[in-house]
Amino acid sequence: MRDTTPLQSVDETGIRQYANVMVEIKRRSRVIDHFMSGKNAAIYMPTTTETIGLQFRKIFELIAFASLAANKKLYATAYANFSKHWEASKLVGNLRRLNPDFYPVPVTVTPDPAPNIKSDFSARKEGFLTATQLVQAHGRCGNLLHAANPFSKGIDYEFYHQSFLEWYSLVIALLNFHQVHLSDEPGFWFIQMGDFSTDDVSYNIFAPFAGNP
Repeated sequence: MRDTTPLQSVDETGIRQYANVMVEIKRRSRVIDHFMSGKNAAIYMPTTTETIGLQFRKIFELIAFASLAANKKLYATAYANFSKHWEASKLVGNLRRLNPDFYPVPVTVTPDPAPNIKSDFSARKEGFLTATQLVQAHGRCGNLLHAANPFSKGIDYEFYHQSFLEWYSLVIALLNFHQVHLSDEPGFWFIQMGDFSTDDVSYNIFAPFAGNP
């Protein structure tokens, strides 16, 4: 993990915790890619699907936990037992109430022709995993964690095979380049995931300088 934070008087503890969560997401995404590509399997089709589904469920939870890390001070003030919170839907709901801008903001990065400006950030409008989709997909993955009732219709594994492809694309689009906005700090964090085959995650803190430039 590479620290590319500019030299400013800011506390980097939160962004480092956030980046560590992003590293775990990259690792689990590689497990997903390994199974989805057919390089390996958990012997049977259902167990392979369930293994992939578990990794997606973990990733959805990690995205929520990353937002918790970014908003730790605010969240801890409202919820003293925050370290025991784990359910994605409740985490998302609590974070949204405390900081409406808690969710990662996916951006596209393009060269900027303006003098002394290297890149221009523009928010992605579509094609990424929204907070609502995260909660829904997390719940869908939960269905794979339990054995099917023999009197039910059973598990629609084809649905999950199609959903996995979509979810993978949406997660990458959300996290590849994204900003994190804190309710109690000016500026934002900028996260670059880089090649998902490595553990490298780059981050910058964009904030006013403590003194004169």
